[in-house]
Amino acid sequence: MEADKIEIKPKFKERYSSLTDWESFKKYSLMYLRRSIRVNTLKMSVEELKKRLEEEWELVPIPWCKEGFWIKNIKTGRRDIGNLPEHSLGYFYIQEAVSMIPPIVLGAKPGEIVLDMCASPGSKASQIAAMMKNKGVFVANDYKTLRMKPLSLNLQRCGITNNIITLMEGRWFKDIKFDRILVDAPCSGTGTIRKSLKTLRMWNPNMIRRLAGTQKQLICQAFSCLKKGGTMVYSTCSLEPEEDEAVIDYFLSKCGDAKLEEIEIDIKRGEPVMEFDGNTYNPEVKKCLRIWPQDNDTEGFFVVKIKKV
Repeated sequence: MEADKIEIKPKFKERYSSLTDWESFKKYSLMYLRRSIRVNTLKMSVEELKKRLEEEWELVPIPWCKEGFWIKNIKTGRRDIGNLPEHSLGYFYIQEAVSMIPPIVLGAKPGEIVLDMCASPGSKASQIAAMMKNKGVFVANDYKTLRMKPLSLNLQRCGITNNIITLMEGRWFKDIKFDRILVDAPCSGTGTIRKSLKTLRMWNPNMIRRLAGTQKQLICQAFSCLKKGGTMVYSTCSLEPEEDEAVIDYFLSKCGDAKLEEIEIDIKRGEPVMEFDGNTYNPEVKKCLRIWPQDNDTEGFFVVKIKKV
């Protein structure tokens, strides 16, 4: 890919030059993304899938997810892993490597009541269900009818039987308490440029502000549905401080019984943004996990682990 031919808005460059090493960020954001998969342990063990694929595919373990692998064709270099029979049968899920982090941090266990508030198309939802071993109650929700089709098809393909799929805006959840909640919030997606260049064309500060308002609503409403002692994870594939650290700063100011926890995971990480656009954030924001594309040759991501004390 010729980076010089990609149009980048001056304000975008100005903003990201102030947040990180611009040249490194640009280089990795405009590179092809390595393909990665997660073994669906509801249907097949990691070793069994490796035996099925090893003749034609090289599987490189992802350090932070024992079921995750970067995958590369040894013989032809083909990238269409979605056409493999093992994918159609639900033996593995095509999932970006850092996208596997939020469910791992959430740590759902068999027998619990768990909510994925923004679940479609189902990568993290299917991972959570696999961790629950189809035991307990798992609510997979999204707010648009069009998003129900990929969500239901993916959960069905993966053999998930403990789930309830719901169609509603996250802010309407009430009168039920969950052990664990994932809020993988709708966002600007600035961490996903390397698989969706249209993000660069669509980016504008007004859009960021609108999304941040929705994210603040979602995180506060989700927390009100969490049991005492429960765990919630907030995540985005955005690298915008307004959608990440600023949302957490706002959330902490509204929810006094919330406590951020350190995320212990084997991954290179960037420093959380503690001050942006004239605003200084709560010192607890230091515990957030901010991942730049250049850190691990992945997409960019933001993850926070929250306890209700």
